[in-house]
Amino acid sequence: MKKVSNLLAAATVAAAIFFGSSAKAQTTTTTAPSPWRLGFGIEGGIPTGSINDFSKFELGGTARLQYDLSPNTDLTLTSGYYDFMAHQSGVKAQGVVPVKAGIKYFFTQNLYVAGEAGAGFETNYADNTKLLLSPGLGWANDHWDVGVRYESLSGQGDNYGTVALRLAYGFRL
Repeated sequence: MKKVSNLLAAATVAAAIFFGSSAKAQTTTTTAPSPWRLGFGIEGGIPTGSINDFSKFELGGTARLQYDLSPNTDLTLTSGYYDFMAHQSGVKAQGVVPVKAGIKYFFTQNLYVAGEAGAGFETNYADNTKLLLSPGLGWANDHWDVGVRYESLSGQGDNYGTVALRLAYGFRL
């Protein structure tokens, strides 16, 4: 009987060790990063065209929603506010609210060409809506985006633009 008790105790200990320390295969699922990005930028520019008589500097802020269409191509939606600062005292600045859609194509690891089109809604004066076209070049990594562009605003017999530099910080949604 003592042999049976010892054998039963040994079997119980062996079973406990076997079930307690058995390795379990785990499958890890790696989720792809979200294709959506959101960036907030500040920018400064030099006005061109008819507004150059009125303003010598443009300062603005923008938010950009970006969708990764492929590893090299992104779709963009950008809006914000541009302030064409008046260089004469007592004159209000001209403001523009841009709403534009575009595309960015990365031709190397971090360098891209971009094009955007949309509308620019003037504030403060004529309250006109301008056709907005904007080609640009830039550098971007996971968080930072630095771009230079020419932005043309045309319509209602008044055409102007800006050569601007945008510095933005972005993150995946």
